[in-house]
Amino acid sequence: MTKCIITVNTNDYMLDAINLLKEHNIHRLPVMEKGQLVGIISDKDLIRISLADSTPMKMNHLLYRVSKIRVGEIMTKNPITIPSDYTVDEAAHIFLKFKISGAPVTNNKKGMVGIITHTDLLRAQAQLSGLARRGISFAFNIEDRPGAIKNTVERIRKYEGRIASIHSSYEDVSQGFRKVYIRMYGIDRQRFQQLKEDLQQKAELLYMVDHSENRRESYRKEKD
Repeated sequence: MTKCIITVNTNDYMLDAINLLKEHNIHRLPVMEKGQLVGIISDKDLIRISLADSTPMKMNHLLYRVSKIRVGEIMTKNPITIPSDYTVDEAAHIFLKFKISGAPVTNNKKGMVGIITHTDLLRAQAQLSGLARRGISFAFNIEDRPGAIKNTVERIRKYEGRIASIHSSYEDVSQGFRKVYIRMYGIDRQRFQQLKEDLQQKAELLYMVDHSENRRESYRKEKD
């Protein structure tokens, strides 16, 4: 999350909010009243109000309204918030459920401690996946049984590969299987082909991406 929070007050003018959004190149502002979070205002709210009077004949009226409308009149009240102890995937679930792209972050006393956006979530996901290390990504279709993932990881380590991240999913798989995504690095390139062949003998390899050399291979069988 972003801890340095830029806010507006319910009594601030719409023009003040517009200037803050432009100055800091942001899309939303928490709205405060007596030190408490009471709403949120976004660039979409400001555009909506502006378009209501955007015809040439009403342009003078638009400028007048911008200079007179208070933030409290157009803000979204009782905004969706993200608890500060939520994990990245829990925050992402809230974003998807309510179709939002940003939200204030609150502590257990309901005090605002930051703001998080979809960009923050994407950045965190990239870090969790180990993408910064580049390396090589494998996707498998593996039997859903105890030790199946461990056996695959141990086989990679036999080739001196180091694991950057492991993710799994039960989406779009047959009963008794799961998809597993492993990112690794440090493999001796001269043994890479041997590693691939070894892995293919033990599990269904779906694809491979070599992030260092920008090389991709798909092993999915085409449906008839």
